[in-house]
Amino acid sequence: MPAIPSYIGRVSFENLFANISGAFTAVPRSELLILALAAVVAGFVGSLLVRRKIPLGKLIRTASTLVLVGILIAVILQLSRFDPRIEVAVPQLGLPEQVVEGGETRIPMAQDGHFWLRAELNGVPANFLIDTGATLTAISQGLADEAGLEPRQGGLPIQIGTANGPVSAELSSVEELRFGNVAARGLDVVIAPSLGETNVIGMNLLSRLESYRVDNGTNEMILVPNHPQEALELR
Repeated sequence: MPAIPSYIGRVSFENLFANISGAFTAVPRSELLILALAAVVAGFVGSLLVRRKIPLGKLIRTASTLVLVGILIAVILQLSRFDPRIEVAVPQLGLPEQVVEGGETRIPMAQDGHFWLRAELNGVPANFLIDTGATLTAISQGLADEAGLEPRQGGLPIQIGTANGPVSAELSSVEELRFGNVAARGLDVVIAPSLGETNVIGMNLLSRLESYRVDNGTNEMILVPNHPQEALELR
């Protein structure tokens, strides 16, 4: 059998190393994911130590279990902003508290890097994502039904662009949308069942404000209305 030239072996190992490195690079850099993997490894090590009757093993295994339970709770709280079934059980958990201070509504950045707020649409409480890239405020079908919103009579369905392509939506308007010290009345919205259960505050509401900005020092979005209202007490 002929000998394999050394440079071929070297190139093969370099390619293998590059592929392995690429695979690890492709793994999302999530603190929760890294912590979960570390907890799983610790639990495995703890189980091995328990089998060998080493006292420290039970402590390590218990600690890893508690960490995994904590991660599960954190994930559930993040999903509570998207799943209305969870939202009923924990309506405000997982959302940073918005504060009315000096005529401003200050909204801390959430763990997912977005700004979420708790609002009332026609008196119905709901969570909203603030999206400065959205032209119109968008309402989920579930919230529209609960708040009694109907498509505008005589209006034609419109197409709105999303990350997954254009989706069909219908125009409507709300009597009042309130949060913090902000109240928007007679606001145009779109009802788009294809968007799921996420509600979005768009530029047609933000443009009504005196100003809005993001404070990079505190990671807060600061909304200043032209006519500040009495602070809304969240339910």
